[in-house]
Amino acid sequence: MSGSVHLVGTGLIGASLGIALTRAGYAVTLADQSPTSAALAQDLGAGRVRVEGDPDPDVVVVATPPDVSAAVVADALARWPSAVVTDVASVKGAVLRELRAFGVDLGRYVGSHPMAGRERSGVVAARGDLFEGRAFVVAPSPESSPRAVATVKALGSDVGATVIVVDPEAHDAAVAVVSHLPQVAASLVAARLEDVPDNAVALAGPGLRDVTRIAASDPQLWTQILAANAPAVRDVLVALRDDLDAVVGALDALVETPTGPAGGARAVLARAVAAGNAGQARIPGKHGGAHTAYESVVVLVPDAPGELGRLFADVGAAGVNLEDLRLEHGLGQPFGLAEILVVPGAATRLGAALEERGWRLHG
Repeated sequence: MSGSVHLVGTGLIGASLGIALTRAGYAVTLADQSPTSAALAQDLGAGRVRVEGDPDPDVVVVATPPDVSAAVVADALARWPSAVVTDVASVKGAVLRELRAFGVDLGRYVGSHPMAGRERSGVVAARGDLFEGRAFVVAPSPESSPRAVATVKALGSDVGATVIVVDPEAHDAAVAVVSHLPQVAASLVAARLEDVPDNAVALAGPGLRDVTRIAASDPQLWTQILAANAPAVRDVLVALRDDLDAVVGALDALVETPTGPAGGARAVLARAVAAGNAGQARIPGKHGGAHTAYESVVVLVPDAPGELGRLFADVGAAGVNLEDLRLEHGLGQPFGLAEILVVPGAATRLGAALEERGWRLHG
Protein backbone atom coordinates (compact mmCIF):
# COMPACT_ATOMS: atom_id res chain seq x y z
CA MET A 1 0.00 0.00 0.00
CA SER A 2 1.07 3.60 -0.48
CA GLY A 3 -0.52 6.99 0.01
CA SER A 4 -0.07 10.00 2.22
CA VAL A 5 0.64 9.78 5.95
CA HIS A 6 0.77 12.64 8.42
CA LEU A 7 2.86 11.96 11.54
CA VAL A 8 2.09 13.94 14.67
CA GLY A 9 5.07 13.57 16.99
CA THR A 10 8.67 13.06 15.89
CA GLY A 11 10.28 11.26 18.79
CA LEU A 12 11.95 7.86 18.48
CA ILE A 13 8.85 5.95 17.30
CA GLY A 14 7.35 8.73 15.18
CA ALA A 15 10.56 9.59 13.36
CA SER A 16 11.44 5.91 12.87
CA LEU A 17 8.00 5.32 11.37
CA GLY A 18 8.52 8.31 9.11
CA ILE A 19 11.82 6.97 7.81
CA ALA A 20 10.40 3.47 7.28
CA LEU A 21 7.19 4.68 5.59
CA THR A 22 9.11 7.07 3.33
CA ARG A 23 11.32 4.20 2.23
CA ALA A 24 8.18 2.15 1.58
CA GLY A 25 6.88 4.76 -0.86
CA TYR A 26 4.50 6.79 1.30
CA ALA A 27 4.37 10.58 1.09
CA VAL A 28 4.99 11.53 4.72
CA THR A 29 4.43 14.89 6.36
CA LEU A 30 5.53 15.79 9.88
CA ALA A 31 4.39 17.91 12.80
CA ASP A 32 5.65 18.23 16.33
CA GLN A 33 5.21 20.54 19.28
CA SER A 34 8.93 21.22 18.86
CA PRO A 35 9.74 22.74 15.45
CA THR A 36 13.37 21.73 15.97
CA SER A 37 12.42 18.08 16.42
CA ALA A 38 10.26 18.13 13.28
CA ALA A 39 13.01 19.80 11.26
CA LEU A 40 15.59 17.27 12.47
CA ALA A 41 13.25 14.40 11.59
CA GLN A 42 12.96 15.89 8.10
CA ASP A 43 16.76 16.04 7.82
CA LEU A 44 16.93 12.37 8.85
CA GLY A 45 14.62 11.35 5.99
CA ALA A 46 11.38 10.88 7.95
CA GLY A 47 9.34 13.06 5.57
CA ARG A 48 8.85 16.79 5.25
CA VAL A 49 7.38 19.27 7.67
CA ARG A 50 3.71 19.87 6.85
CA VAL A 51 2.84 23.37 5.61
CA GLU A 52 -0.41 25.27 5.14
CA GLY A 53 -2.12 24.23 1.92
CA ASP A 54 -0.93 20.62 1.89
CA PRO A 55 -3.68 18.20 0.82
CA ASP A 56 -5.47 16.19 3.51
CA PRO A 57 -3.63 12.98 4.43
CA ASP A 58 -5.01 9.49 3.89
CA VAL A 59 -3.74 8.39 7.30
CA VAL A 60 -2.77 10.25 10.47
CA VAL A 61 -0.38 8.56 12.90
CA VAL A 62 -0.33 10.07 16.39
CA ALA A 63 3.03 9.39 18.04
CA THR A 64 2.72 11.62 21.09
CA PRO A 65 3.13 10.79 24.81
CA PRO A 66 0.32 8.57 26.15
CA ASP A 67 -1.21 11.24 28.37
CA VAL A 68 -2.13 13.43 25.38
CA SER A 69 -2.69 10.79 22.70
CA ALA A 70 -6.49 10.70 22.98
CA ALA A 71 -6.82 14.49 22.67
CA VAL A 72 -4.55 14.56 19.62
CA VAL A 73 -6.46 11.68 18.01
CA ALA A 74 -9.77 13.47 18.60
CA ASP A 75 -8.36 16.63 17.02
CA ALA A 76 -7.11 14.69 13.98
CA LEU A 77 -10.47 12.98 13.49
CA ALA A 78 -12.18 16.37 13.49
CA ARG A 79 -9.59 18.14 11.34
CA TRP A 80 -9.34 15.51 8.60
CA PRO A 81 -12.82 13.99 8.19
CA SER A 82 -11.79 11.37 5.62
CA ALA A 83 -8.50 10.21 7.16
CA VAL A 84 -7.93 7.00 9.07
CA VAL A 85 -6.34 7.85 12.42
CA THR A 86 -4.17 5.62 14.59
CA ASP A 87 -2.06 6.23 17.66
CA VAL A 88 1.04 4.27 18.63
CA ALA A 89 0.88 4.78 22.40
CA SER A 90 1.96 1.74 24.39
CA VAL A 91 -1.42 1.55 26.14
CA LYS A 92 -4.63 1.09 24.17
CA GLY A 93 -7.51 0.72 26.61
CA ALA A 94 -6.93 4.07 28.31
CA VAL A 95 -6.82 5.94 24.98
CA LEU A 96 -10.00 4.25 23.78
CA ARG A 97 -11.83 5.07 27.02
CA GLU A 98 -10.87 8.74 26.73
CA LEU A 99 -12.03 8.89 23.12
CA ARG A 100 -15.39 7.42 24.08
CA ALA A 101 -15.67 10.05 26.81
CA PHE A 102 -15.01 12.73 24.18
CA GLY A 103 -17.93 11.32 22.17
CA VAL A 104 -16.00 11.09 18.87
CA ASP A 105 -16.96 8.82 15.96
CA LEU A 106 -14.62 5.84 16.29
CA GLY A 107 -15.24 4.37 12.84
CA ARG A 108 -12.01 5.84 11.43
CA TYR A 109 -9.89 5.22 14.53
CA VAL A 110 -7.80 2.11 15.13
CA GLY A 111 -5.26 1.90 17.94
CA SER A 112 -1.85 0.39 17.21
CA HIS A 113 1.40 -0.29 19.01
CA PRO A 114 4.67 -1.22 17.30
CA MET A 115 6.48 -3.45 19.80
CA ALA A 116 9.85 -1.86 19.18
CA GLY A 117 11.97 0.68 20.94
CA ARG A 118 15.37 1.48 22.34
CA GLU A 119 16.72 2.54 25.71
CA ARG A 120 17.61 5.80 23.95
CA SER A 121 14.79 8.22 23.19
CA GLY A 122 14.17 11.20 20.94
CA VAL A 123 14.44 11.89 17.25
CA VAL A 124 18.23 11.47 17.19
CA ALA A 125 17.78 7.78 18.08
CA ALA A 126 15.39 7.12 15.15
CA ARG A 127 16.10 4.19 12.83
CA GLY A 128 14.31 3.12 9.69
CA ASP A 129 14.79 -0.57 10.48
CA LEU A 130 13.43 -0.32 14.03
CA PHE A 131 10.28 -2.31 13.23
CA GLU A 132 11.67 -5.02 10.98
CA GLY A 133 10.75 -8.45 12.28
CA ARG A 134 9.00 -6.98 15.32
CA ALA A 135 5.36 -7.32 16.32
CA PHE A 136 3.03 -4.50 15.26
CA VAL A 137 -0.15 -4.68 17.32
CA VAL A 138 -3.38 -3.48 15.72
CA ALA A 139 -6.04 -2.98 18.41
CA PRO A 140 -9.37 -2.02 16.81
CA SER A 141 -12.48 -1.12 18.78
CA PRO A 142 -15.85 -2.68 17.93
CA GLU A 143 -16.68 0.58 16.13
CA SER A 144 -13.58 0.53 13.86
CA SER A 145 -14.50 0.13 10.20
CA PRO A 146 -13.00 -2.72 8.15
CA ARG A 147 -11.34 -0.14 5.89
CA ALA A 148 -9.66 1.56 8.82
CA VAL A 149 -8.42 -1.75 10.23
CA ALA A 150 -7.04 -2.82 6.85
CA THR A 151 -5.29 0.53 6.42
CA VAL A 152 -3.49 0.34 9.76
CA LYS A 153 -2.56 -3.30 9.21
CA ALA A 154 -0.99 -2.30 5.90
CA LEU A 155 1.12 0.35 7.64
CA GLY A 156 2.52 -2.28 9.99
CA SER A 157 3.33 -4.66 7.16
CA ASP A 158 4.93 -1.94 5.06
CA VAL A 159 7.46 -1.05 7.77
CA GLY A 160 8.57 -4.67 7.90
CA ALA A 161 6.72 -5.71 11.06
CA THR A 162 4.57 -8.73 11.80
CA VAL A 163 0.98 -7.57 12.30
CA ILE A 164 -1.00 -9.01 15.21
CA VAL A 165 -4.63 -8.03 15.85
CA VAL A 166 -5.45 -7.84 19.58
CA ASP A 167 -8.33 -6.50 21.66
CA PRO A 168 -7.28 -3.23 23.39
CA GLU A 169 -7.80 -4.52 26.93
CA ALA A 170 -6.04 -7.81 26.15
CA HIS A 171 -3.16 -5.79 24.72
CA ASP A 172 -2.79 -3.79 27.93
CA ALA A 173 -2.80 -6.94 30.06
CA ALA A 174 -0.14 -8.50 27.82
CA VAL A 175 2.23 -5.52 27.72
CA ALA A 176 1.99 -5.21 31.50
CA VAL A 177 3.83 -8.55 31.63
CA VAL A 178 6.14 -8.43 28.61
CA SER A 179 7.07 -4.72 28.58
CA HIS A 180 6.03 -2.73 31.63
CA LEU A 181 7.07 -5.27 34.28
CA PRO A 182 10.59 -5.64 32.80
CA GLN A 183 10.99 -1.86 32.87
CA VAL A 184 10.03 -1.64 36.56
CA ALA A 185 12.20 -4.62 37.45
CA ALA A 186 15.23 -3.25 35.57
CA SER A 187 14.84 0.16 37.20
CA LEU A 188 14.55 -1.29 40.70
CA VAL A 189 17.56 -3.56 40.24
CA ALA A 190 19.67 -0.73 38.80
CA ALA A 191 18.63 1.53 41.68
CA ARG A 192 20.37 -0.87 44.09
CA LEU A 193 23.67 0.24 42.53
CA GLU A 194 23.42 3.86 43.64
CA ASP A 195 24.99 3.31 47.05
CA VAL A 196 27.27 0.38 46.18
CA PRO A 197 31.02 1.16 46.45
CA ASP A 198 32.84 1.74 43.17
CA ASN A 199 35.06 -1.29 43.63
CA ALA A 200 31.95 -3.48 43.91
CA VAL A 201 30.31 -2.00 40.80
CA ALA A 202 33.56 -2.67 38.93
CA LEU A 203 32.84 -6.38 39.29
CA ALA A 204 29.69 -6.10 37.18
CA GLY A 205 29.47 -8.63 34.38
CA PRO A 206 27.14 -9.24 31.44
CA GLY A 207 24.36 -10.56 33.67
CA LEU A 208 23.92 -7.22 35.41
CA ARG A 209 24.19 -5.36 32.12
CA ASP A 210 21.53 -7.57 30.52
CA VAL A 211 19.11 -7.12 33.40
CA THR A 212 19.54 -3.36 33.69
CA ARG A 213 19.93 -2.26 30.05
CA ILE A 214 16.47 -0.70 29.82
CA ALA A 215 16.90 1.05 33.16
CA ALA A 216 18.35 3.93 31.12
CA SER A 217 14.87 4.70 29.73
CA ASP A 218 13.15 8.10 29.94
CA PRO A 219 11.59 8.54 33.42
CA GLN A 220 8.92 11.01 32.27
CA LEU A 221 7.71 8.80 29.43
CA TRP A 222 7.61 5.71 31.62
CA THR A 223 5.72 7.52 34.37
CA GLN A 224 3.02 8.26 31.78
CA ILE A 225 2.99 4.68 30.49
CA LEU A 226 2.77 3.09 33.94
CA ALA A 227 0.09 5.53 35.08
CA ALA A 228 -2.02 4.85 31.98
CA ASN A 229 -1.80 1.08 32.50
CA ALA A 230 -1.90 1.15 36.30
CA PRO A 231 -4.53 -1.60 36.89
CA ALA A 232 -2.78 -4.23 34.77
CA VAL A 233 0.73 -3.34 35.95
CA ARG A 234 -0.39 -3.38 39.59
CA ASP A 235 -1.79 -6.92 39.25
CA VAL A 236 1.46 -8.19 37.73
CA LEU A 237 3.59 -6.50 40.39
CA VAL A 238 1.46 -7.94 43.20
CA ALA A 239 2.07 -11.44 41.83
CA LEU A 240 5.79 -10.69 41.56
CA ARG A 241 5.80 -9.35 45.13
CA ASP A 242 4.27 -12.62 46.35
CA ASP A 243 7.04 -14.58 44.65
CA LEU A 244 9.68 -12.28 46.15
CA ASP A 245 8.13 -12.69 49.60
CA ALA A 246 8.46 -16.46 49.21
CA VAL A 247 12.13 -16.15 48.27
CA VAL A 248 12.81 -13.76 51.16
CA GLY A 249 11.06 -16.14 53.53
CA ALA A 250 13.24 -19.01 52.31
CA LEU A 251 16.38 -16.94 52.80
CA ASP A 252 15.23 -15.97 56.31
CA ALA A 253 14.91 -19.64 57.13
CA LEU A 254 18.42 -20.34 55.83
CA VAL A 255 19.86 -17.48 57.87
CA GLU A 256 18.37 -19.02 61.01
CA THR A 257 19.42 -22.61 60.20
CA PRO A 258 22.16 -22.43 57.54
CA THR A 259 23.13 -26.11 57.74
CA GLY A 260 19.76 -27.64 58.62
CA PRO A 261 16.66 -28.51 56.58
CA ALA A 262 15.27 -24.97 57.00
CA GLY A 263 11.71 -26.07 56.34
CA GLY A 264 12.17 -26.73 52.62
CA ALA A 265 13.75 -23.33 51.94
CA ARG A 266 16.15 -24.70 49.34
CA ALA A 267 13.24 -26.20 47.43
CA VAL A 268 11.58 -22.77 47.33
CA LEU A 269 14.73 -21.24 45.84
CA ALA A 270 15.09 -24.06 43.32
CA ARG A 271 11.47 -23.74 42.22
CA ALA A 272 11.89 -19.98 41.74
CA VAL A 273 14.88 -20.45 39.45
CA ALA A 274 13.24 -23.36 37.61
CA ALA A 275 10.11 -21.31 37.02
CA GLY A 276 12.36 -18.67 35.49
CA ASN A 277 13.85 -21.31 33.19
CA ALA A 278 10.38 -22.30 32.04
CA GLY A 279 9.31 -18.73 31.41
CA GLN A 280 12.51 -17.79 29.59
CA ALA A 281 12.07 -20.78 27.28
CA ARG A 282 8.77 -19.30 26.07
CA ILE A 283 10.32 -16.09 24.76
CA PRO A 284 10.13 -16.20 20.96
CA GLY A 285 13.29 -16.60 18.94
CA LYS A 286 14.42 -14.70 15.86
CA HIS A 287 11.69 -13.19 13.68
CA GLY A 288 9.04 -14.34 16.14
CA GLY A 289 9.83 -18.00 15.62
CA ALA A 290 10.13 -20.73 18.22
CA HIS A 291 12.59 -20.28 21.05
CA THR A 292 16.00 -21.69 20.15
CA ALA A 293 18.73 -22.67 22.58
CA TYR A 294 21.89 -21.55 20.80
CA GLU A 295 25.42 -22.81 21.30
CA SER A 296 28.21 -20.32 21.89
CA VAL A 297 31.80 -19.81 20.87
CA VAL A 298 33.67 -17.31 23.06
CA VAL A 299 36.57 -15.52 21.36
CA LEU A 300 39.24 -13.26 22.87
CA VAL A 301 39.21 -10.05 20.82
CA PRO A 302 42.08 -7.55 21.17
CA ASP A 303 40.87 -4.07 22.11
CA ALA A 304 42.12 -2.45 18.91
CA PRO A 305 40.53 -0.84 15.85
CA GLY A 306 39.30 -3.28 13.22
CA GLU A 307 39.56 -6.45 15.31
CA LEU A 308 35.80 -6.94 15.70
CA GLY A 309 35.31 -6.41 11.97
CA ARG A 310 37.99 -8.99 11.25
CA LEU A 311 36.23 -11.45 13.54
CA PHE A 312 32.91 -10.95 11.74
CA ALA A 313 34.62 -11.49 8.39
CA ASP A 314 36.19 -14.73 9.62
CA VAL A 315 32.84 -15.98 10.95
CA GLY A 316 31.35 -15.31 7.51
CA ALA A 317 34.26 -17.03 5.79
CA ALA A 318 33.58 -20.10 7.94
CA GLY A 319 30.09 -20.27 6.44
CA VAL A 320 28.35 -19.98 9.81
CA ASN A 321 25.43 -17.62 10.44
CA LEU A 322 25.86 -15.42 13.51
CA GLU A 323 22.53 -15.66 15.36
CA ASP A 324 23.41 -13.28 18.19
CA LEU A 325 26.41 -11.61 19.77
CA ARG A 326 27.36 -10.58 23.31
CA LEU A 327 30.39 -8.49 24.14
CA GLU A 328 32.17 -8.22 27.48
CA HIS A 329 35.33 -6.25 28.14
CA GLY A 330 37.93 -8.00 30.26
CA LEU A 331 38.36 -6.34 33.64
CA GLY A 332 41.62 -4.38 33.41
CA GLN A 333 42.66 -6.34 30.31
CA PRO A 334 43.49 -5.11 26.77
CA PHE A 335 40.94 -7.45 25.22
CA GLY A 336 37.28 -8.31 25.28
CA LEU A 337 35.25 -11.49 25.07
CA ALA A 338 32.91 -11.92 22.12
CA GLU A 339 30.34 -14.63 22.70
CA ILE A 340 29.09 -15.72 19.28
CA LEU A 341 25.77 -17.56 19.40
CA VAL A 342 25.09 -20.08 16.63
CA VAL A 343 22.59 -22.82 15.91
CA PRO A 344 23.19 -26.15 17.67
CA GLY A 345 25.82 -28.22 15.91
CA ALA A 346 27.70 -25.29 14.37
CA ALA A 347 29.79 -24.30 17.37
CA THR A 348 32.48 -26.97 16.97
CA ARG A 349 32.94 -26.22 13.28
CA LEU A 350 33.09 -22.47 13.90
CA GLY A 351 35.55 -22.81 16.78
CA ALA A 352 37.91 -24.90 14.68
CA ALA A 353 37.69 -22.46 11.76
CA LEU A 354 38.45 -19.47 13.97
CA GLU A 355 41.42 -21.17 15.61
CA GLU A 356 42.80 -21.89 12.15
CA ARG A 357 42.61 -18.17 11.47
CA GLY A 358 44.59 -17.35 14.58
CA TRP A 359 41.84 -16.51 17.07
CA ARG A 360 42.12 -17.59 20.71
CA LEU A 361 39.02 -19.24 22.14
CA HIS A 362 37.96 -18.93 25.76
CA GLY A 363 36.69 -21.94 27.67
